[in-house]
Amino acid sequence: MADDSSSTTADPRRRRAGGKGRRRKPPVRRKGRRIAAWSAATLVVMGGTGAGFLYFKLNGNLSSVDINAALGKNRPDNVDNGSQDILVLGSDSRAGDNGKYGRDEGSSRSDTAMIVHVFAGHKQASVVSVPRDTIVARPECTTPSGKKSPAVKRAQFNEAYSIGGAVCAVKTVEAMTNIRMDHYLEVDFAGFQKLIDKLGGVEVTTTKAIHDKDSHLSLDAGTHKLNGEQSLGLVRTRKGVGDGSDLGRIKLQQAFIKALLDQVKSIGLFTSPTKLYGIADTATKALTTDRELNSVDKLYSFSNGLKGIGSEDMHMVTLPVGADPRDPNRVVPLTAQADEVWRALRADRQIPESALKDGEGTKTDADGVVK
Repeated sequence: MADDSSSTTADPRRRRAGGKGRRRKPPVRRKGRRIAAWSAATLVVMGGTGAGFLYFKLNGNLSSVDINAALGKNRPDNVDNGSQDILVLGSDSRAGDNGKYGRDEGSSRSDTAMIVHVFAGHKQASVVSVPRDTIVARPECTTPSGKKSPAVKRAQFNEAYSIGGAVCAVKTVEAMTNIRMDHYLEVDFAGFQKLIDKLGGVEVTTTKAIHDKDSHLSLDAGTHKLNGEQSLGLVRTRKGVGDGSDLGRIKLQQAFIKALLDQVKSIGLFTSPTKLYGIADTATKALTTDRELNSVDKLYSFSNGLKGIGSEDMHMVTLPVGADPRDPNRVVPLTAQADEVWRALRADRQIPESALKDGEGTKTDADGVVK
């Protein structure tokens, strides 16, 4: 994004992306390089799945939310310069298959939140993780029952999803960043675990032992091939490393995502149609998207446009935060540094190190625990 102004015309990137997916057959050998986030592993398996009943079955697996219709025109400018911004959430529902990871308290929460900025040219990306315990101003949102939840000046970041689902989460992110989200992607716990198992696990190296009974994880220091449940435990653990805060967990998530992308690149999905279909079936069942990505061909076109981005091309950071003076168990954005982060992304520039050096959430004793 070049600046804070834009045209009000429709975004031509989506028209171009939609056309690609229908005309081009994916090559057998691919680098498999995709943008960071749990959903990246989902997107990479969309190509090559054929047509006919398989296509319609995979389409039927997908869930979507019409973000644009729900939010209308009262949003940040839709800048058209080739960059893209995507809100990626890992949902924290305790219902159904997710129940064994905790008690269902009557609502879902966004357990993991990442704002992914894909730079013009689609060769690099910056990923900003937002701690779920961050106190932010939440705008007015509509609940699933259709009631209005009034705007509040102080709300925990992940409560936006609890109150108004994907629409409220996007609305809150746009209010805090003044950046329009081009897309929305969400993966739930159970789907994430099954996807990792279908991929055959992910190899990571831990420099310290990690033991957390709450997340069902017990790892000694060393190299491990994590199955789905272990992977889920790793990205969810809080007590296993560091001070038990969400800041340490984010460091583990960021390291795991890079390992996941490297794993996808190495397993040769496109040499085995059976394996590819099994992964695609699992992935599409786990994924919720915005309405503009709610079909296999649209997802493939979107991911194909990001194929030049690998783990080494991503700058993964945590939103600069400090202790909340009103609640020691919460954090607040460091205003000057956070504004610098969002200004850089709006201008389609790399996030400067000066925006991160004073953030208490950027350095924790979880750094380097997973490689």
